[in-house]
Amino acid sequence: MRILAVVALAAAAVFGPAQARTFTWSFTSDALTLDPHSSNNTFTNAFINNIYEGLTRHNAKLEIEPALAERWDLVSPTVWRFHLRRNVVFHDGSAFDADDVLFTWARLNTPGALVRPTIGPVKEVRKIDSHTVEFETTQPFPVFLSALTHFFVMDKEWSERVGATTASDLSAQRESPAARQANGTGPFRLRAREPDTRTVLEANPRWWDKPEHNLTEVVFQPIRSAATRTAALLSGALDATVEIPIQDIPRIEQNPALQVVQGPELRTIYFGFDHFRDELLYSDVKGKNPFKDRRVRQAVYQAIDVEAIRRSVMRGQSWPAGMMASPFLNGAPQDLNTRPYPYDPEAAKRLLAEAGYPNGFSVGLSCPNDRYVYDERICLAVIGMLGRVGITVQPQIEPLNVWSRRVNTHDLSMFMLGHAGLPLIDAWYVLSEVIQTKGERVGGLNSGRYSNPRIDALTQAASRETDETKRRALLREAFALEREDIAHVPLHQQPIVWASRKGIALAQAPDNRLRLWLVRMP
Repeated sequence: MRILAVVALAAAAVFGPAQARTFTWSFTSDALTLDPHSSNNTFTNAFINNIYEGLTRHNAKLEIEPALAERWDLVSPTVWRFHLRRNVVFHDGSAFDADDVLFTWARLNTPGALVRPTIGPVKEVRKIDSHTVEFETTQPFPVFLSALTHFFVMDKEWSERVGATTASDLSAQRESPAARQANGTGPFRLRAREPDTRTVLEANPRWWDKPEHNLTEVVFQPIRSAATRTAALLSGALDATVEIPIQDIPRIEQNPALQVVQGPELRTIYFGFDHFRDELLYSDVKGKNPFKDRRVRQAVYQAIDVEAIRRSVMRGQSWPAGMMASPFLNGAPQDLNTRPYPYDPEAAKRLLAEAGYPNGFSVGLSCPNDRYVYDERICLAVIGMLGRVGITVQPQIEPLNVWSRRVNTHDLSMFMLGHAGLPLIDAWYVLSEVIQTKGERVGGLNSGRYSNPRIDALTQAASRETDETKRRALLREAFALEREDIAHVPLHQQPIVWASRKGIALAQAPDNRLRLWLVRMP
Protein backbone atom coordinates (compact mmCIF):
# COMPACT_ATOMS: atom_id res chain seq x y z
CA MET A 1 0.00 0.00 0.00
CA ARG A 2 1.34 3.45 -0.93
CA ILE A 3 0.34 6.57 0.98
CA LEU A 4 1.54 10.13 0.66
CA ALA A 5 3.26 11.93 3.51
CA VAL A 6 0.35 14.33 3.93
CA VAL A 7 -1.98 11.38 4.54
CA ALA A 8 0.31 10.04 7.23
CA LEU A 9 0.38 13.47 8.85
CA ALA A 10 -3.36 13.78 8.83
CA ALA A 11 -3.72 10.33 10.35
CA ALA A 12 -1.86 11.47 13.46
CA ALA A 13 -4.65 13.90 14.18
CA VAL A 14 -7.50 11.37 13.94
CA PHE A 15 -6.09 8.36 15.73
CA GLY A 16 -7.89 7.76 18.98
CA PRO A 17 -6.25 6.63 22.22
CA ALA A 18 -4.10 3.58 21.66
CA GLN A 19 -1.95 1.41 23.86
CA ALA A 20 1.53 2.84 24.04
CA ARG A 21 4.34 0.55 22.97
CA THR A 22 7.88 0.10 21.68
CA PHE A 23 8.73 1.55 18.27
CA THR A 24 11.72 0.00 16.48
CA TRP A 25 13.19 1.75 13.47
CA SER A 26 16.28 1.92 11.30
CA PHE A 27 18.40 4.10 9.04
CA THR A 28 21.50 3.45 6.95
CA SER A 29 23.90 4.91 9.55
CA ASP A 30 24.10 5.78 13.23
CA ALA A 31 24.10 9.22 14.78
CA LEU A 32 27.72 10.36 14.81
CA THR A 33 27.43 11.52 18.41
CA LEU A 34 24.88 12.48 21.06
CA ASP A 35 26.75 15.70 21.78
CA PRO A 36 24.21 18.29 20.60
CA HIS A 37 26.80 20.82 19.42
CA SER A 38 29.47 18.69 17.73
CA SER A 39 27.97 17.73 14.39
CA ASN A 40 26.60 19.40 11.29
CA ASN A 41 25.40 16.01 10.00
CA THR A 42 21.72 16.19 9.04
CA PHE A 43 20.68 12.80 10.40
CA THR A 44 22.65 13.24 13.63
CA ASN A 45 21.06 16.60 14.35
CA ALA A 46 17.59 15.26 13.55
CA PHE A 47 18.10 12.30 15.90
CA ILE A 48 19.44 14.52 18.70
CA ASN A 49 16.42 16.82 18.37
CA ASN A 50 14.29 14.09 19.93
CA ILE A 51 16.38 14.46 23.11
CA TYR A 52 17.47 18.11 23.10
CA GLU A 53 15.45 21.14 22.04
CA GLY A 54 16.11 24.60 20.67
CA LEU A 55 14.33 27.82 21.47
CA THR A 56 12.26 27.19 18.33
CA ARG A 57 11.43 24.14 16.22
CA HIS A 58 10.07 23.21 12.80
CA ASN A 59 6.86 21.21 12.71
CA ALA A 60 6.06 18.59 10.07
CA LYS A 61 4.82 21.36 7.76
CA LEU A 62 8.23 23.06 8.19
CA GLU A 63 6.63 25.99 10.00
CA ILE A 64 8.44 27.67 12.90
CA GLU A 65 6.91 26.90 16.30
CA PRO A 66 7.82 28.01 19.83
CA ALA A 67 9.81 25.41 21.73
CA LEU A 68 11.87 26.37 24.81
CA ALA A 69 11.01 29.98 24.06
CA GLU A 70 7.27 30.47 24.26
CA ARG A 71 7.38 33.87 22.51
CA TRP A 72 9.80 36.51 21.24
CA ASP A 73 10.05 40.16 20.26
CA LEU A 74 12.29 41.93 17.78
CA VAL A 75 13.45 44.80 19.99
CA SER A 76 15.56 46.33 17.22
CA PRO A 77 16.82 45.07 13.85
CA THR A 78 19.70 43.33 15.68
CA VAL A 79 18.22 42.47 19.10
CA TRP A 80 15.83 39.58 19.73
CA ARG A 81 14.21 39.12 23.14
CA PHE A 82 13.06 35.61 24.02
CA HIS A 83 10.65 34.78 26.81
CA LEU A 84 11.57 31.31 28.01
CA ARG A 85 9.02 28.66 28.81
CA ARG A 86 8.45 28.18 32.53
CA ASN A 87 8.09 24.89 34.41
CA VAL A 88 10.38 23.06 31.99
CA VAL A 89 12.72 20.46 33.49
CA PHE A 90 15.65 18.51 32.11
CA HIS A 91 15.54 14.74 32.08
CA ASP A 92 17.34 14.58 35.44
CA GLY A 93 14.68 16.82 37.00
CA SER A 94 16.64 20.08 37.19
CA ALA A 95 14.88 23.28 36.15
CA PHE A 96 15.48 25.05 32.84
CA ASP A 97 16.19 28.78 32.98
CA ALA A 98 18.17 31.62 31.40
CA ASP A 99 21.47 30.43 32.88
CA ASP A 100 21.22 27.29 30.75
CA VAL A 101 20.81 29.41 27.61
CA LEU A 102 23.89 31.45 28.47
CA PHE A 103 25.87 28.31 29.25
CA THR A 104 24.79 26.78 25.92
CA TRP A 105 25.96 29.89 24.08
CA ALA A 106 29.36 29.65 25.76
CA ARG A 107 29.63 25.93 24.91
CA LEU A 108 28.72 26.63 21.29
CA ASN A 109 31.84 28.79 21.11
CA THR A 110 34.25 26.05 22.18
CA PRO A 111 36.45 24.13 19.68
CA GLY A 112 34.59 21.27 18.05
CA ALA A 113 31.16 22.92 18.09
CA LEU A 114 30.40 22.44 14.38
CA VAL A 115 26.83 23.62 14.76
CA ARG A 116 28.03 27.14 15.69
CA PRO A 117 28.00 28.59 12.11
CA THR A 118 24.34 27.58 11.77
CA ILE A 119 23.36 29.88 14.63
CA GLY A 120 24.45 32.87 12.58
CA PRO A 121 26.03 36.26 13.36
CA VAL A 122 25.34 36.35 17.10
CA LYS A 123 27.39 38.96 18.93
CA GLU A 124 26.16 38.51 22.50
CA VAL A 125 23.59 36.66 24.61
CA ARG A 126 22.33 38.52 27.68
CA LYS A 127 20.26 37.43 30.66
CA ILE A 128 17.45 39.87 31.46
CA ASP A 129 15.89 37.79 34.22
CA SER A 130 15.51 34.09 35.06
CA HIS A 131 13.27 33.46 32.05
CA THR A 132 14.15 36.24 29.62
CA VAL A 133 17.21 36.47 27.38
CA GLU A 134 18.32 38.73 24.57
CA PHE A 135 20.35 37.76 21.52
CA GLU A 136 22.20 40.56 19.76
CA THR A 137 23.43 39.95 16.23
CA THR A 138 26.10 41.84 14.32
CA GLN A 139 23.58 42.54 11.55
CA PRO A 140 19.88 41.99 10.90
CA PHE A 141 19.40 38.23 10.43
CA PRO A 142 15.89 37.41 9.16
CA VAL A 143 16.31 33.61 9.32
CA PHE A 144 17.36 33.70 12.98
CA LEU A 145 14.28 31.81 14.20
CA SER A 146 15.16 28.95 11.86
CA ALA A 147 18.76 29.01 13.06
CA LEU A 148 17.64 28.69 16.68
CA THR A 149 16.03 25.32 15.97
CA HIS A 150 19.63 24.06 16.30
CA PHE A 151 20.40 25.97 19.50
CA PHE A 152 20.10 22.76 21.51
CA VAL A 153 20.02 23.80 25.16
CA MET A 154 22.08 21.88 27.72
CA ASP A 155 21.77 22.00 31.50
CA LYS A 156 24.60 24.03 33.02
CA GLU A 157 24.76 22.13 36.31
CA TRP A 158 24.67 18.67 34.72
CA SER A 159 27.31 19.60 32.16
CA GLU A 160 29.63 20.88 34.89
CA ARG A 161 29.00 17.80 37.02
CA VAL A 162 29.85 15.28 34.27
CA GLY A 163 32.66 17.33 32.72
CA ALA A 164 30.85 18.24 29.50
CA THR A 165 31.37 22.00 29.48
CA THR A 166 33.11 21.91 26.07
CA ALA A 167 31.90 20.34 22.86
CA SER A 168 33.26 17.07 21.54
CA ASP A 169 35.75 17.59 18.72
CA LEU A 170 35.00 14.82 16.22
CA SER A 171 37.81 15.80 13.85
CA ALA A 172 40.33 15.53 16.69
CA GLN A 173 38.65 12.35 17.99
CA ARG A 174 38.15 14.03 21.35
CA GLU A 175 34.89 13.06 23.03
CA SER A 176 33.05 14.97 25.71
CA PRO A 177 31.04 12.87 28.18
CA ALA A 178 28.01 14.30 26.35
CA ALA A 179 28.89 12.17 23.33
CA ARG A 180 27.43 9.05 25.00
CA GLN A 181 25.29 10.55 27.78
CA ALA A 182 22.40 12.94 27.41
CA ASN A 183 20.28 15.24 29.53
CA GLY A 184 17.91 17.33 27.47
CA THR A 185 14.41 18.72 27.84
CA GLY A 186 12.99 16.89 24.82
CA PRO A 187 10.17 14.38 24.38
CA PHE A 188 12.51 11.38 24.79
CA ARG A 189 15.32 10.62 27.19
CA LEU A 190 18.27 8.31 26.72
CA ARG A 191 18.17 4.87 28.30
CA ALA A 192 21.01 3.06 26.50
CA ARG A 193 23.63 3.91 23.91
CA GLU A 194 25.63 1.33 21.96
CA PRO A 195 27.24 3.21 19.03
CA ASP A 196 26.68 1.58 15.63
CA THR A 197 24.50 -1.09 17.26
CA ARG A 198 21.43 0.31 19.02
CA THR A 199 20.20 3.34 20.93
CA VAL A 200 17.22 3.05 23.26
CA LEU A 201 15.08 6.03 24.21
CA GLU A 202 12.10 6.23 26.54
CA ALA A 203 9.26 8.73 26.60
CA ASN A 204 9.85 11.71 28.86
CA PRO A 205 6.85 11.77 31.24
CA ARG A 206 7.65 15.33 32.33
CA TRP A 207 7.88 16.84 28.84
CA TRP A 208 6.43 20.35 28.75
CA ASP A 209 4.46 19.76 25.54
CA LYS A 210 1.35 17.63 25.08
CA PRO A 211 2.57 14.45 23.36
CA GLU A 212 1.02 13.54 20.04
CA HIS A 213 2.94 10.27 20.09
CA ASN A 214 1.87 7.20 22.05
CA LEU A 215 5.30 5.59 22.45
CA THR A 216 6.82 4.39 25.69
CA GLU A 217 10.10 3.17 24.19
CA VAL A 218 12.03 3.75 20.98
CA VAL A 219 14.73 1.36 19.74
CA PHE A 220 16.93 2.65 16.93
CA GLN A 221 19.10 0.17 15.01
CA PRO A 222 21.43 1.43 12.25
CA ILE A 223 21.57 -1.05 9.35
CA ARG A 224 23.94 -0.08 6.57
CA SER A 225 22.76 -2.62 3.99
CA ALA A 226 19.59 -1.58 2.17
CA ALA A 227 18.72 -5.21 1.45
CA THR A 228 19.07 -6.12 5.12
CA ARG A 229 16.89 -3.19 6.22
CA THR A 230 14.15 -4.17 3.79
CA ALA A 231 14.38 -7.81 4.89
CA ALA A 232 14.13 -6.78 8.54
CA LEU A 233 10.99 -4.78 7.81
CA LEU A 234 9.43 -7.60 5.81
CA SER A 235 10.18 -10.09 8.60
CA GLY A 236 8.63 -7.90 11.28
CA ALA A 237 11.92 -7.21 13.07
CA LEU A 238 11.44 -3.48 12.42
CA ASP A 239 8.37 -1.29 12.73
CA ALA A 240 9.75 1.25 10.26
CA THR A 241 12.73 2.27 8.21
CA VAL A 242 13.35 5.78 6.91
CA GLU A 243 15.42 4.85 3.89
CA ILE A 244 14.05 2.40 1.33
CA PRO A 245 15.46 1.91 -2.19
CA ILE A 246 12.90 2.72 -4.87
CA GLN A 247 13.31 -0.75 -6.35
CA ASP A 248 12.05 -2.29 -3.08
CA ILE A 249 8.76 -0.37 -3.12
CA PRO A 250 6.83 -3.07 -5.05
CA ARG A 251 7.89 -5.81 -2.59
CA ILE A 252 6.71 -3.75 0.36
CA GLU A 253 3.47 -2.73 -1.33
CA GLN A 254 2.65 -6.37 -2.00
CA ASN A 255 2.73 -7.09 1.74
CA PRO A 256 -0.71 -6.30 3.21
CA ALA A 257 0.82 -5.63 6.64
CA LEU A 258 3.09 -2.84 5.38
CA GLN A 259 2.81 0.65 3.89
CA VAL A 260 5.08 2.97 1.92
CA VAL A 261 5.18 6.65 2.89
CA GLN A 262 6.73 8.94 0.31
CA GLY A 263 6.94 12.51 -0.88
CA PRO A 264 9.37 15.04 -2.38
CA GLU A 265 12.53 15.88 -0.45
CA LEU A 266 13.80 19.44 -0.09
CA ARG A 267 16.97 18.37 -1.89
CA THR A 268 17.28 19.57 -5.48
CA ILE A 269 19.56 17.44 -7.67
CA TYR A 270 21.34 19.48 -10.33
CA PHE A 271 24.23 19.59 -12.78
CA GLY A 272 26.86 22.30 -12.56
CA PHE A 273 29.69 23.62 -14.71
CA ASP A 274 33.21 24.91 -14.20
CA HIS A 275 32.60 28.63 -14.74
CA PHE A 276 36.03 29.65 -13.49
CA ARG A 277 38.82 28.18 -15.60
CA ASP A 278 39.70 29.62 -19.00
CA GLU A 279 40.42 26.06 -20.16
CA LEU A 280 38.58 23.03 -18.82
CA LEU A 281 40.53 20.32 -17.03
CA TYR A 282 38.74 17.46 -18.75
CA SER A 283 37.89 18.37 -22.33
CA ASP A 284 39.28 18.18 -25.85
CA VAL A 285 38.63 21.92 -26.25
CA LYS A 286 41.93 23.72 -25.75
CA GLY A 287 42.49 27.38 -25.02
CA LYS A 288 38.95 28.17 -23.89
CA ASN A 289 36.09 27.02 -21.70
CA PRO A 290 32.89 26.12 -23.60
CA PHE A 291 30.81 26.53 -20.43
CA LYS A 292 31.56 30.25 -20.28
CA ASP A 293 29.21 30.53 -23.28
CA ARG A 294 25.57 30.64 -22.22
CA ARG A 295 24.53 28.98 -25.48
CA VAL A 296 26.51 25.87 -24.55
CA ARG A 297 24.89 25.76 -21.12
CA GLN A 298 21.46 26.08 -22.71
CA ALA A 299 22.35 23.29 -25.12
CA VAL A 300 23.12 21.02 -22.18
CA TYR A 301 19.85 22.09 -20.54
CA GLN A 302 17.76 21.28 -23.62
CA ALA A 303 19.57 18.02 -24.29
CA ILE A 304 18.47 16.52 -20.96
CA ASP A 305 15.03 14.92 -20.92
CA VAL A 306 13.94 15.24 -17.28
CA GLU A 307 10.62 13.52 -17.93
CA ALA A 308 12.40 10.47 -19.35
CA ILE A 309 14.62 10.40 -16.26
CA ARG A 310 11.58 10.66 -14.02
CA ARG A 311 9.79 7.93 -15.93
CA SER A 312 12.57 5.45 -16.67
CA VAL A 313 15.25 6.01 -14.02
CA MET A 314 13.28 7.30 -11.03
CA ARG A 315 10.29 5.00 -11.64
CA GLY A 316 7.97 7.99 -11.56
CA GLN A 317 9.25 9.13 -8.16
CA SER A 318 10.81 12.54 -8.79
CA TRP A 319 9.55 16.10 -9.16
CA PRO A 320 11.12 18.04 -12.07
CA ALA A 321 12.69 21.29 -10.89
CA GLY A 322 12.41 24.67 -12.59
CA MET A 323 14.82 26.46 -10.25
CA MET A 324 17.62 25.74 -7.81
CA ALA A 325 15.43 25.88 -4.68
CA SER A 326 12.75 23.42 -3.65
CA PRO A 327 9.29 25.03 -3.65
CA PHE A 328 8.93 23.77 -0.05
CA LEU A 329 11.72 26.08 1.17
CA ASN A 330 10.67 29.26 2.92
CA GLY A 331 10.99 32.20 0.54
CA ALA A 332 11.22 30.09 -2.63
CA PRO A 333 9.57 31.90 -5.58
CA GLN A 334 6.81 29.50 -6.56
CA ASP A 335 6.28 31.03 -9.99
CA LEU A 336 9.82 30.08 -11.08
CA ASN A 337 9.34 26.37 -10.48
CA THR A 338 8.62 25.58 -14.12
CA ARG A 339 11.34 24.68 -16.58
CA PRO A 340 12.05 27.69 -18.84
CA TYR A 341 13.34 25.65 -21.81
CA PRO A 342 11.83 22.43 -23.16
CA TYR A 343 13.68 19.25 -23.94
CA ASP A 344 14.74 19.79 -27.56
CA PRO A 345 17.87 17.99 -28.84
CA GLU A 346 17.65 19.68 -32.24
CA ALA A 347 17.68 23.10 -30.59
CA ALA A 348 20.65 21.94 -28.51
CA LYS A 349 22.57 21.03 -31.67
CA ARG A 350 21.83 24.43 -33.20
CA LEU A 351 23.00 26.22 -30.05
CA LEU A 352 26.25 24.24 -30.06
CA ALA A 353 26.85 25.11 -33.71
CA GLU A 354 26.17 28.80 -33.04
CA ALA A 355 28.67 28.68 -30.18
CA GLY A 356 31.35 27.27 -32.52
CA TYR A 357 30.99 23.55 -31.75
CA PRO A 358 29.16 22.10 -34.79
CA ASN A 359 30.74 18.72 -34.09
CA GLY A 360 30.34 18.99 -30.34
CA PHE A 361 33.17 18.43 -27.85
CA SER A 362 34.17 16.10 -25.06
CA VAL A 363 33.99 16.80 -21.33
CA GLY A 364 34.36 15.00 -18.01
CA LEU A 365 31.26 14.52 -15.85
CA SER A 366 31.81 13.95 -12.11
CA CYS A 367 29.07 11.94 -10.38
CA PRO A 368 28.76 9.98 -7.15
CA ASN A 369 27.50 6.41 -7.18
CA ASP A 370 26.37 6.19 -3.54
CA ARG A 371 25.16 9.65 -2.49
CA TYR A 372 21.79 10.43 -4.11
CA VAL A 373 18.81 8.35 -5.21
CA TYR A 374 19.89 6.51 -8.39
CA ASP A 375 22.76 8.96 -8.90
CA GLU A 376 24.83 6.69 -11.14
CA ARG A 377 21.84 5.68 -13.25
CA ILE A 378 20.87 9.33 -13.72
CA CYS A 379 24.38 10.22 -14.87
CA LEU A 380 24.51 7.30 -17.30
CA ALA A 381 21.18 8.40 -18.78
CA VAL A 382 22.41 11.99 -19.12
CA ILE A 383 25.64 10.79 -20.75
CA GLY A 384 23.52 9.13 -23.43
CA MET A 385 21.37 12.22 -23.92
CA LEU A 386 24.35 14.55 -24.26
CA GLY A 387 25.98 12.14 -26.69
CA ARG A 388 23.00 12.44 -29.00
CA VAL A 389 23.64 16.18 -29.45
CA GLY A 390 27.40 15.81 -29.94
CA ILE A 391 28.76 16.22 -26.39
CA THR A 392 30.92 13.19 -25.65
CA VAL A 393 31.13 12.62 -21.89
CA GLN A 394 34.09 11.10 -20.07
CA PRO A 395 32.41 9.44 -17.06
CA GLN A 396 33.94 10.18 -13.66
CA ILE A 397 31.53 8.10 -11.56
CA GLU A 398 33.08 7.55 -8.15
CA PRO A 399 32.30 6.61 -4.52
CA LEU A 400 31.22 9.35 -2.15
CA ASN A 401 34.62 9.92 -0.55
CA VAL A 402 36.40 10.32 -3.92
CA TRP A 403 33.62 12.36 -5.48
CA SER A 404 33.41 14.66 -2.43
CA ARG A 405 37.13 15.40 -2.58
CA ARG A 406 36.85 16.21 -6.29
CA VAL A 407 33.88 18.54 -5.70
CA ASN A 408 35.49 20.28 -2.72
CA THR A 409 38.76 20.93 -4.58
CA HIS A 410 37.10 21.99 -7.88
CA ASP A 411 38.76 19.08 -9.69
CA LEU A 412 35.99 18.94 -12.27
CA SER A 413 34.52 20.30 -15.48
CA MET A 414 30.86 19.27 -15.19
CA PHE A 415 29.32 17.66 -12.13
CA MET A 416 26.25 16.39 -10.30
CA LEU A 417 25.41 17.82 -6.89
CA GLY A 418 22.41 18.26 -4.60
CA HIS A 419 21.37 20.80 -1.96
CA ALA A 420 18.38 20.84 0.39
CA GLY A 421 18.54 24.29 1.97
CA LEU A 422 19.20 22.63 5.31
CA PRO A 423 19.48 23.28 8.17
CA LEU A 424 17.75 26.67 7.80
CA ILE A 425 15.00 25.39 5.46
CA ASP A 426 15.15 28.71 3.62
CA ALA A 427 15.72 29.55 -0.03
CA TRP A 428 18.26 32.21 0.95
CA TYR A 429 20.56 29.46 2.21
CA VAL A 430 20.70 27.94 -1.30
CA LEU A 431 21.79 31.28 -2.71
CA SER A 432 24.36 31.75 0.03
CA GLU A 433 25.85 28.25 -0.19
CA VAL A 434 25.49 27.24 -3.84
CA ILE A 435 25.17 30.34 -6.03
CA GLN A 436 26.93 33.24 -4.30
CA THR A 437 30.54 33.89 -5.31
CA LYS A 438 32.79 31.64 -3.27
CA GLY A 439 34.38 33.41 -0.31
CA GLU A 440 35.58 32.78 3.21
CA ARG A 441 32.09 32.33 4.69
CA VAL A 442 29.84 32.01 1.62
CA GLY A 443 29.63 29.87 -1.49
CA GLY A 444 30.78 26.74 0.31
CA LEU A 445 29.06 24.51 -2.25
CA ASN A 446 29.69 26.74 -5.27
CA SER A 447 31.82 23.99 -6.77
CA GLY A 448 31.78 25.48 -10.27
CA ARG A 449 32.86 28.87 -8.90
CA TYR A 450 30.03 30.71 -10.64
CA SER A 451 30.05 34.46 -10.00
CA ASN A 452 27.42 37.11 -10.67
CA PRO A 453 27.91 40.44 -8.81
CA ARG A 454 24.21 41.31 -9.00
CA ILE A 455 23.18 37.98 -7.45
CA ASP A 456 25.83 38.49 -4.76
CA ALA A 457 24.38 41.90 -3.93
CA LEU A 458 20.82 40.55 -3.81
CA THR A 459 21.87 37.64 -1.60
CA GLN A 460 23.66 39.96 0.80
CA ALA A 461 20.67 42.31 0.90
CA ALA A 462 18.28 39.40 1.56
CA SER A 463 20.50 38.21 4.44
CA ARG A 464 19.75 41.50 6.26
CA GLU A 465 16.19 42.33 5.14
CA THR A 466 13.71 41.75 7.98
CA ASP A 467 10.64 42.83 5.97
CA GLU A 468 9.50 39.47 4.60
CA THR A 469 7.80 40.91 1.52
CA LYS A 470 10.92 42.84 0.53
CA ARG A 471 13.12 39.85 1.35
CA ARG A 472 11.09 37.55 -0.91
CA ALA A 473 11.35 40.07 -3.74
CA LEU A 474 15.15 40.05 -3.40
CA LEU A 475 15.22 36.25 -3.40
CA ARG A 476 13.00 36.06 -6.45
CA GLU A 477 15.18 38.44 -8.45
CA ALA A 478 18.32 36.49 -7.54
CA PHE A 479 16.85 33.11 -8.49
CA ALA A 480 15.41 34.56 -11.71
CA LEU A 481 18.85 35.88 -12.71
CA GLU A 482 20.53 32.53 -12.03
CA ARG A 483 17.77 30.75 -13.95
CA GLU A 484 18.11 33.07 -16.95
CA ASP A 485 21.89 32.68 -16.90
CA ILE A 486 21.55 28.87 -16.81
CA ALA A 487 24.36 28.80 -14.27
CA HIS A 488 23.20 25.29 -13.33
CA VAL A 489 20.80 22.71 -14.70
CA PRO A 490 18.30 21.82 -11.95
CA LEU A 491 17.01 18.29 -12.49
CA HIS A 492 14.48 17.32 -9.83
CA GLN A 493 13.61 16.94 -6.20
CA GLN A 494 14.38 13.36 -5.30
CA PRO A 495 11.92 11.28 -3.27
CA ILE A 496 11.87 10.48 0.40
CA VAL A 497 10.80 6.86 0.74
CA TRP A 498 9.95 5.48 4.17
CA ALA A 499 8.11 2.28 5.01
CA SER A 500 6.44 0.89 8.10
CA ARG A 501 3.85 -1.45 9.44
CA LYS A 502 0.42 -0.41 8.24
CA GLY A 503 -1.34 2.12 10.41
CA ILE A 504 1.74 3.76 11.91
CA ALA A 505 1.61 7.56 11.50
CA LEU A 506 5.14 8.85 10.78
CA ALA A 507 4.43 12.52 9.93
CA GLN A 508 6.93 12.58 7.08
CA ALA A 509 8.12 16.06 6.07
CA PRO A 510 10.22 17.26 3.09
CA ASP A 511 13.25 17.77 5.35
CA ASN A 512 13.45 13.97 5.76
CA ARG A 513 13.45 14.11 9.57
CA LEU A 514 11.62 11.57 11.69
CA ARG A 515 10.04 13.54 14.52
CA LEU A 516 9.44 10.82 17.08
CA TRP A 517 7.12 13.09 19.08
CA LEU A 518 4.63 12.86 16.19
CA VAL A 519 4.79 9.08 15.67
CA ARG A 520 1.70 7.08 16.61
CA MET A 521 1.35 3.33 16.69
CA PRO A 522 -2.00 1.67 15.91
